[in-house]
Amino acid sequence: MRYFLQFSYFGKHYHGWQNQPNAITVQQVLEEKMSVILGETIDLVGAGRTDAGVHAKQMYAHFNIEKDIQDKTDLIFRVNAFLPEDIAVHSIIEVNKDAHARFDATTRTYEYWVTQKKNPFLKDASYLVKKELDVAVMNKAAKMLFEYNDFECFSKSNTDVRTFLCDIKQAEWTKVEDKLVFTIQADRFLRNMVRAIVGTLLDVGLGKKSVDNVNTIIKSKDRSKAGASVPANGLYLTKVTYPNTIIKNG
Repeated sequence: MRYFLQFSYFGKHYHGWQNQPNAITVQQVLEEKMSVILGETIDLVGAGRTDAGVHAKQMYAHFNIEKDIQDKTDLIFRVNAFLPEDIAVHSIIEVNKDAHARFDATTRTYEYWVTQKKNPFLKDASYLVKKELDVAVMNKAAKMLFEYNDFECFSKSNTDVRTFLCDIKQAEWTKVEDKLVFTIQADRFLRNMVRAIVGTLLDVGLGKKSVDNVNTIIKSKDRSKAGASVPANGLYLTKVTYPNTIIKNG
């Protein structure tokens, strides 16, 4: 039987989602707790990877299990009781045997939170930029992203991906209470891509780069031309979407 697990986590104390030697990850903690409760080894395949310190409001992973899960509500309760407070399971969904948490995802949405004044409650959850930002110009630069699909300039250097092509569907800055929130949606993202885009757009908002510079940077395919990557603690994976056809009997 194959199931999708929907969960969330606050990434401060983890070295990202994916298992790593000599480092605590979200995948490791979830697999260990679920294996104990279900009485068999559980291997999770995530919708993607998040780097150390990045958070997820909505994340999915799939796993296989020999026996049918009769009471999903009870299992969710027991798993959450066993998990640390910064990881929470929200739902367990039975899916077709070939459904894949990573390859079947059609869109992924991220938010990046920027604060402009000291806020102790957002210290570990946002990036503090004290200088004044021109949000209108930042949004003008963000619209440039829709004109391209090759984003090698925003990719982590020496990565092993086969393609740098991404279809960006949304990219905008909005004011949400005391935060500036950058929301970006695409079919896929490259490693470090969102943090590099945000760093570049902040340079535009600070007057360090012009809107036209963004065109030049993307065309260059050179990571060194783009802005510095912003800190991980302001980044959130907020939504992953799938076709209804993956749900068993759906």
